[in-house]
Amino acid sequence: MRPILLQGHTRSLTQIKYNREGDLIFSVSKDKVVNVWYSHNGERLGTYSGHQGSVWTVDVNSTSTMIVTGSADNSAKLWDVRTGRCLKTWEFKTAVKRVDFNEDDTMVLCVTEERMGFSGTVTVLAVNPNVEASQSDEPIATIVNTGGPKAVVAGWGNLNKYIISGHVDGSIIQWDWKNNEKNLSIKPHSDLITDIQFSPDRTYFITSSKDKTAQIFESESLAHKKTYTTDTPLNSASFTPKYQEFVIVGGGQDAMSVTTTSARAGKFESRFYHKILEEEVGRVRGHFGPINTIAVHPDGKSYSSGGEDGYVRVHHFDPDYFKFKIES
Repeated sequence: MRPILLQGHTRSLTQIKYNREGDLIFSVSKDKVVNVWYSHNGERLGTYSGHQGSVWTVDVNSTSTMIVTGSADNSAKLWDVRTGRCLKTWEFKTAVKRVDFNEDDTMVLCVTEERMGFSGTVTVLAVNPNVEASQSDEPIATIVNTGGPKAVVAGWGNLNKYIISGHVDGSIIQWDWKNNEKNLSIKPHSDLITDIQFSPDRTYFITSSKDKTAQIFESESLAHKKTYTTDTPLNSASFTPKYQEFVIVGGGQDAMSVTTTSARAGKFESRFYHKILEEEVGRVRGHFGPINTIAVHPDGKSYSSGGEDGYVRVHHFDPDYFKFKIES
Protein backbone atom coordinates (compact mmCIF):
# COMPACT_ATOMS: atom_id res chain seq x y z
CA MET A 1 0.00 0.00 0.00
CA ARG A 2 2.32 2.72 -1.25
CA PRO A 3 1.11 6.12 -0.03
CA ILE A 4 0.85 9.36 -1.96
CA LEU A 5 2.84 11.96 -0.02
CA LEU A 6 1.29 15.44 -0.01
CA GLN A 7 4.03 18.02 0.56
CA GLY A 8 2.35 21.38 0.92
CA HIS A 9 2.84 22.28 4.57
CA THR A 10 5.96 23.41 6.40
CA ARG A 11 4.70 22.67 9.92
CA SER A 12 2.67 19.99 11.65
CA LEU A 13 -0.78 19.03 10.36
CA THR A 14 -3.76 19.78 12.58
CA GLN A 15 -6.76 18.41 10.64
CA ILE A 16 -7.69 16.71 7.36
CA LYS A 17 -11.19 16.55 5.85
CA TYR A 18 -12.63 14.86 2.75
CA ASN A 19 -15.60 16.41 1.00
CA ARG A 20 -18.78 14.33 0.69
CA GLU A 21 -17.85 12.89 -2.74
CA GLY A 22 -14.31 12.17 -1.58
CA ASP A 23 -12.59 13.71 -4.60
CA LEU A 24 -11.09 16.55 -2.55
CA ILE A 25 -8.96 16.62 0.60
CA PHE A 26 -8.69 19.79 2.70
CA SER A 27 -5.69 20.04 5.02
CA VAL A 28 -4.76 22.63 7.64
CA SER A 29 -1.57 23.13 9.60
CA LYS A 30 0.33 25.30 12.06
CA ASP A 31 1.90 27.10 9.06
CA LYS A 32 -1.25 29.28 8.55
CA VAL A 33 -1.98 27.60 5.19
CA VAL A 34 -5.19 25.86 4.12
CA ASN A 35 -4.63 23.49 1.17
CA VAL A 36 -7.01 21.58 -1.10
CA TRP A 37 -5.87 18.49 -3.04
CA TYR A 38 -7.25 15.94 -5.47
CA SER A 39 -7.56 12.76 -3.42
CA HIS A 40 -6.94 10.29 -6.27
CA ASN A 41 -3.48 11.55 -7.25
CA GLY A 42 -2.43 14.06 -4.56
CA GLU A 43 -2.23 17.03 -6.93
CA ARG A 44 -2.60 20.34 -5.11
CA LEU A 45 -5.59 22.26 -6.42
CA GLY A 46 -5.09 25.48 -4.49
CA THR A 47 -4.64 27.29 -1.18
CA TYR A 48 -6.75 29.59 0.97
CA SER A 49 -4.61 32.38 2.37
CA GLY A 50 -5.66 34.88 5.00
CA HIS A 51 -5.19 33.48 8.50
CA GLN A 52 -2.46 35.10 10.62
CA GLY A 53 -1.88 32.17 12.99
CA SER A 54 -1.87 28.39 13.12
CA VAL A 55 -5.00 26.93 11.50
CA TRP A 56 -6.40 24.34 13.90
CA THR A 57 -9.48 23.06 12.13
CA VAL A 58 -11.40 22.81 8.84
CA ASP A 59 -14.76 21.52 7.63
CA VAL A 60 -16.42 21.43 4.21
CA ASN A 61 -20.15 21.65 3.53
CA SER A 62 -22.12 18.87 1.83
CA THR A 63 -22.14 20.55 -1.61
CA SER A 64 -18.39 21.34 -1.57
CA THR A 65 -19.13 25.03 -2.19
CA MET A 66 -17.85 26.34 1.16
CA ILE A 67 -15.28 25.51 3.79
CA VAL A 68 -14.92 26.96 7.26
CA THR A 69 -11.61 27.20 9.14
CA GLY A 70 -10.64 28.08 12.71
CA SER A 71 -7.32 29.59 13.73
CA ALA A 72 -5.06 30.71 16.55
CA ASP A 73 -5.56 34.27 15.21
CA ASN A 74 -8.90 34.24 17.12
CA SER A 75 -11.03 33.98 14.00
CA ALA A 76 -13.11 31.58 11.96
CA LYS A 77 -13.26 32.16 8.22
CA LEU A 78 -15.78 31.05 5.59
CA TRP A 79 -14.34 30.45 2.12
CA ASP A 80 -15.63 29.92 -1.41
CA VAL A 81 -14.13 26.52 -2.32
CA ARG A 82 -13.99 27.21 -6.05
CA THR A 83 -12.38 30.65 -6.08
CA GLY A 84 -10.53 30.72 -2.75
CA ARG A 85 -12.28 33.95 -1.80
CA CYS A 86 -12.86 34.64 1.90
CA LEU A 87 -16.61 35.17 2.28
CA LYS A 88 -16.74 36.00 5.99
CA THR A 89 -14.49 36.39 9.03
CA TRP A 90 -15.95 35.89 12.49
CA GLU A 91 -13.81 37.34 15.28
CA PHE A 92 -13.55 35.70 18.73
CA LYS A 93 -11.78 36.52 21.98
CA THR A 94 -9.57 33.39 21.79
CA ALA A 95 -8.38 30.75 19.33
CA VAL A 96 -10.90 28.61 17.41
CA LYS A 97 -9.97 24.94 17.92
CA ARG A 98 -12.78 23.05 16.13
CA VAL A 99 -15.42 23.88 13.50
CA ASP A 100 -18.27 21.71 12.18
CA PHE A 101 -21.06 22.31 9.64
CA ASN A 102 -24.49 21.01 10.57
CA GLU A 103 -26.31 18.51 8.36
CA ASP A 104 -28.08 21.01 6.09
CA ASP A 105 -25.16 23.49 5.90
CA THR A 106 -27.16 26.34 7.48
CA MET A 107 -25.09 26.57 10.68
CA VAL A 108 -21.55 26.05 11.86
CA LEU A 109 -20.29 25.51 15.39
CA CYS A 110 -16.98 26.92 16.62
CA VAL A 111 -15.17 25.70 19.74
CA THR A 112 -13.05 28.46 21.28
CA GLU A 113 -10.20 28.21 23.78
CA GLU A 114 -10.38 29.15 27.43
CA ARG A 115 -7.57 31.70 27.69
CA MET A 116 -6.53 35.00 29.27
CA GLY A 117 -9.59 35.16 31.50
CA PHE A 118 -12.04 34.40 28.69
CA SER A 119 -14.33 31.39 28.97
CA GLY A 120 -14.15 28.64 26.38
CA THR A 121 -17.34 28.49 24.31
CA VAL A 122 -19.16 26.48 21.68
CA THR A 123 -20.64 29.18 19.44
CA VAL A 124 -23.30 28.47 16.79
CA LEU A 125 -23.29 30.77 13.75
CA ALA A 126 -25.79 31.00 10.91
CA VAL A 127 -24.48 30.31 7.40
CA ASN A 128 -26.22 31.29 4.17
CA PRO A 129 -25.34 28.48 1.72
CA ASN A 130 -25.36 30.96 -1.19
CA VAL A 131 -21.74 32.05 -1.75
CA GLU A 132 -22.91 35.42 -3.10
CA ALA A 133 -25.07 36.22 -0.04
CA SER A 134 -23.93 38.27 2.93
CA GLN A 135 -23.33 36.35 6.16
CA SER A 136 -24.62 37.19 9.62
CA ASP A 137 -22.34 38.43 12.42
CA GLU A 138 -24.50 37.52 15.38
CA PRO A 139 -24.28 34.04 16.90
CA ILE A 140 -27.48 31.98 17.16
CA ALA A 141 -26.33 30.38 20.41
CA THR A 142 -23.32 30.40 22.74
CA ILE A 143 -22.70 27.46 25.06
CA VAL A 144 -20.46 27.96 28.09
CA ASN A 145 -19.71 25.06 30.43
CA THR A 146 -19.75 27.35 33.46
CA GLY A 147 -17.54 26.08 36.26
CA GLY A 148 -16.74 22.93 34.32
CA PRO A 149 -13.82 21.74 32.18
CA LYS A 150 -13.34 23.46 28.84
CA ALA A 151 -14.48 21.86 25.58
CA VAL A 152 -11.75 20.97 23.09
CA VAL A 153 -13.80 19.25 20.37
CA ALA A 154 -17.49 19.21 19.43
CA GLY A 155 -19.86 18.14 16.66
CA TRP A 156 -23.51 18.06 15.67
CA GLY A 157 -25.66 15.08 16.62
CA ASN A 158 -28.14 13.63 14.13
CA LEU A 159 -30.78 15.99 12.71
CA ASN A 160 -29.13 18.96 14.47
CA LYS A 161 -31.03 18.13 17.65
CA TYR A 162 -28.05 18.54 19.93
CA ILE A 163 -24.33 19.28 20.09
CA ILE A 164 -21.90 16.81 21.61
CA SER A 165 -18.69 18.18 23.13
CA GLY A 166 -15.51 16.50 24.40
CA HIS A 167 -13.54 18.10 27.24
CA VAL A 168 -10.05 18.36 28.72
CA ASP A 169 -10.89 16.07 31.65
CA GLY A 170 -12.20 13.24 29.43
CA SER A 171 -15.89 14.06 29.84
CA ILE A 172 -18.52 14.15 27.08
CA ILE A 173 -21.58 16.39 27.24
CA GLN A 174 -24.71 16.35 25.09
CA TRP A 175 -26.17 19.88 24.87
CA ASP A 176 -29.63 21.19 24.14
CA TRP A 177 -27.91 23.98 22.23
CA LYS A 178 -31.04 26.07 21.67
CA ASN A 179 -31.55 26.48 25.41
CA ASN A 180 -27.89 26.28 26.54
CA GLU A 181 -28.70 23.31 28.77
CA LYS A 182 -26.96 20.00 29.41
CA ASN A 183 -28.99 16.94 28.46
CA LEU A 184 -26.46 14.26 29.41
CA SER A 185 -22.94 14.12 30.76
CA ILE A 186 -20.51 11.18 31.10
CA LYS A 187 -16.79 10.84 31.87
CA PRO A 188 -15.54 7.78 29.97
CA HIS A 189 -11.94 8.95 29.45
CA SER A 190 -9.36 9.69 32.14
CA ASP A 191 -7.51 12.33 30.09
CA LEU A 192 -7.98 14.95 27.37
CA ILE A 193 -10.30 14.04 24.47
CA THR A 194 -8.38 14.83 21.28
CA ASP A 195 -10.88 14.05 18.51
CA ILE A 196 -14.54 13.31 17.86
CA GLN A 197 -15.80 11.92 14.54
CA PHE A 198 -19.35 10.91 13.66
CA SER A 199 -20.86 8.12 11.59
CA PRO A 200 -22.37 9.31 8.26
CA ASP A 201 -25.86 9.56 9.80
CA ARG A 202 -24.46 11.05 13.06
CA THR A 203 -26.27 8.49 15.23
CA TYR A 204 -23.00 7.36 16.82
CA PHE A 205 -19.50 8.74 17.17
CA ILE A 206 -15.93 7.82 18.12
CA THR A 207 -13.61 9.69 20.46
CA SER A 208 -9.84 9.47 20.87
CA SER A 209 -7.97 10.45 24.02
CA LYS A 210 -4.57 10.98 25.58
CA ASP A 211 -5.57 8.10 27.93
CA LYS A 212 -4.55 5.73 25.06
CA THR A 213 -8.09 4.62 24.18
CA ALA A 214 -10.67 5.32 21.49
CA GLN A 215 -14.34 4.69 22.30
CA ILE A 216 -17.66 4.54 20.44
CA PHE A 217 -20.90 6.00 21.83
CA GLU A 218 -24.48 6.43 20.69
CA SER A 219 -25.34 10.07 20.04
CA GLU A 220 -28.88 9.93 21.45
CA SER A 221 -28.16 8.22 24.77
CA LEU A 222 -24.34 8.55 25.06
CA ALA A 223 -24.42 4.79 25.69
CA HIS A 224 -20.93 3.30 25.49
CA LYS A 225 -20.54 0.66 22.76
CA LYS A 226 -16.87 -0.17 22.13
CA THR A 227 -13.36 0.55 23.46
CA TYR A 228 -10.08 0.22 21.54
CA THR A 229 -7.06 0.16 23.85
CA THR A 230 -3.54 1.05 22.64
CA ASP A 231 -0.15 1.68 24.25
CA THR A 232 0.26 5.27 23.09
CA PRO A 233 -1.62 8.58 23.51
CA LEU A 234 -4.14 9.02 20.67
CA ASN A 235 -4.79 12.18 18.68
CA SER A 236 -7.40 10.98 16.18
CA ALA A 237 -9.85 8.16 15.41
CA SER A 238 -12.10 7.45 12.46
CA PHE A 239 -14.47 4.81 11.02
CA THR A 240 -14.05 2.95 7.73
CA PRO A 241 -17.37 2.76 5.85
CA LYS A 242 -18.76 0.11 3.51
CA TYR A 243 -16.24 -2.65 2.78
CA GLN A 244 -14.74 -3.34 6.19
CA GLU A 245 -15.88 -2.74 9.74
CA PHE A 246 -12.68 -1.12 10.99
CA VAL A 247 -11.66 1.75 13.21
CA ILE A 248 -8.41 3.60 12.44
CA VAL A 249 -6.59 5.38 15.27
CA GLY A 250 -3.38 7.37 15.35
CA GLY A 251 -1.18 9.25 17.78
CA GLY A 252 2.22 8.72 19.32
CA GLN A 253 4.44 10.02 22.08
CA ASP A 254 4.87 13.79 21.87
CA ALA A 255 8.11 15.30 20.64
CA MET A 256 9.44 15.88 24.16
CA SER A 257 9.32 12.16 24.88
CA VAL A 258 10.90 10.84 21.70
CA THR A 259 13.75 13.20 20.88
CA THR A 260 16.22 10.48 21.77
CA THR A 261 14.30 7.49 20.40
CA SER A 262 13.46 6.08 17.00
CA ALA A 263 10.20 6.58 15.08
CA ARG A 264 9.26 3.00 15.93
CA ALA A 265 9.68 3.70 19.66
CA GLY A 266 7.46 6.75 19.25
CA LYS A 267 4.70 4.49 17.87
CA PHE A 268 3.83 6.77 14.95
CA GLU A 269 1.56 4.28 13.19
CA SER A 270 -2.01 4.22 11.98
CA ARG A 271 -3.59 1.29 13.80
CA PHE A 272 -6.53 -0.68 12.48
CA TYR A 273 -9.00 -2.28 14.89
CA HIS A 274 -11.92 -4.53 14.10
CA LYS A 275 -14.90 -2.35 14.93
CA ILE A 276 -17.01 -5.11 16.48
CA LEU A 277 -14.38 -7.42 17.99
CA GLU A 278 -12.19 -4.55 19.32
CA GLU A 279 -9.06 -6.44 18.20
CA GLU A 280 -6.07 -4.83 16.48
CA VAL A 281 -5.72 -6.23 12.95
CA GLY A 282 -2.91 -4.18 11.43
CA ARG A 283 -0.64 -1.12 11.43
CA VAL A 284 0.62 1.27 8.77
CA ARG A 285 3.93 3.02 9.41
CA GLY A 286 5.45 6.00 7.68
CA HIS A 287 5.22 9.20 9.70
CA PHE A 288 8.29 10.60 11.47
CA GLY A 289 6.29 12.14 14.30
CA PRO A 290 2.95 11.71 16.04
CA ILE A 291 -0.13 11.35 13.84
CA ASN A 292 -2.38 14.32 14.58
CA THR A 293 -5.34 13.67 12.29
CA ILE A 294 -6.95 10.79 10.39
CA ALA A 295 -9.72 10.95 7.79
CA VAL A 296 -11.30 8.14 5.76
CA HIS A 297 -12.57 8.50 2.18
CA PRO A 298 -16.41 8.35 2.14
CA ASP A 299 -16.35 5.32 -0.19
CA GLY A 300 -14.05 3.40 2.18
CA LYS A 301 -11.38 2.76 -0.47
CA SER A 302 -8.65 4.97 0.99
CA TYR A 303 -7.68 7.01 4.02
CA SER A 304 -5.33 9.88 4.88
CA SER A 305 -3.21 10.70 7.90
CA GLY A 306 -1.53 13.98 8.81
CA GLY A 307 1.44 14.15 11.15
CA GLU A 308 3.68 16.32 13.23
CA ASP A 309 6.22 15.84 10.41
CA GLY A 310 4.21 18.15 8.08
CA TYR A 311 3.17 15.41 5.63
CA VAL A 312 -0.22 14.14 4.58
CA ARG A 313 -0.04 10.47 3.58
CA VAL A 314 -2.88 9.24 1.35
CA HIS A 315 -3.25 5.45 1.33
CA HIS A 316 -5.35 3.71 -1.32
CA PHE A 317 -6.16 0.23 -0.06
CA ASP A 318 -4.77 -2.80 -1.93
CA PRO A 319 -7.22 -5.37 -3.41
CA ASP A 320 -6.41 -7.74 -0.51
CA TYR A 321 -7.93 -5.26 1.93
CA PHE A 322 -11.41 -5.77 0.47
CA LYS A 323 -11.19 -9.56 0.86
CA PHE A 324 -9.85 -9.48 4.41
CA LYS A 325 -11.67 -11.73 6.86
CA ILE A 326 -11.09 -12.50 10.54
CA GLU A 327 -10.68 -16.23 11.14
CA SER A 328 -13.05 -17.47 13.80
